[in-house]
Amino acid sequence: MIPIRDENPTQIVPVVTYALLGLAGLVFLWQLSLPERGQKLAAYAFGMVPASLLGEATLPPELALVPPAATVFTSMFLHAGWMHLLGNLLYLWIFGNNVEEAMGHLRFALFYFLTGTIAALAQALPDPTSTIPVVGASGAISGVLGAYLVLHPRARVLVWLPLAGLAHLSAGVVLGLWFLIQILSSVLSDAQEGGVAFLAHIGGFVAGMALVPLFRRRRRTG
Repeated sequence: MIPIRDENPTQIVPVVTYALLGLAGLVFLWQLSLPERGQKLAAYAFGMVPASLLGEATLPPELALVPPAATVFTSMFLHAGWMHLLGNLLYLWIFGNNVEEAMGHLRFALFYFLTGTIAALAQALPDPTSTIPVVGASGAISGVLGAYLVLHPRARVLVWLPLAGLAHLSAGVVLGLWFLIQILSSVLSDAQEGGVAFLAHIGGFVAGMALVPLFRRRRRTG
């Protein structure tokens, strides 16, 4: 199931969403400019390595370019390939503007990085000795999806369904199915082999749902 667009217009210019999209694209172009070995080294230097973040191991000096805690943030702007990048940017493009409108620019920026941090910890804590670098904005964007589900569960989303084509579904159905797939995939996957950080997706999504009341703007009453 691939979302195409939502039918939930906004009345603001989502400058934070645009900035996050642009930064992710620019960083990915930088990654592509590196030789293959350089790209792998960048993943270790700027990706979130659970063992390094939690103090179970240390990176070689030539890779310790930023403090381990900072990699929680730098990792959000790295991606493992075109499909990884485009998939993340698609979801942020469709769902980010409405969440930014509900929270305001500054609160949305804080929310994005906070849910991304919680997502990183959700991935790291179950396996604190892992030396597999985690990269991508998926955890933070999962937080945005969780917030959208709480804010606009009945909004219509145009999606492409394999074998069925285009269909209009409610955001509750689209994002609920997305979350269910993350849970099932997490159960069936082998974290030791690397791949998709499903625990980060789950942690970010739950955090996004839980934190909405703290970040959404209060509505004025007459």
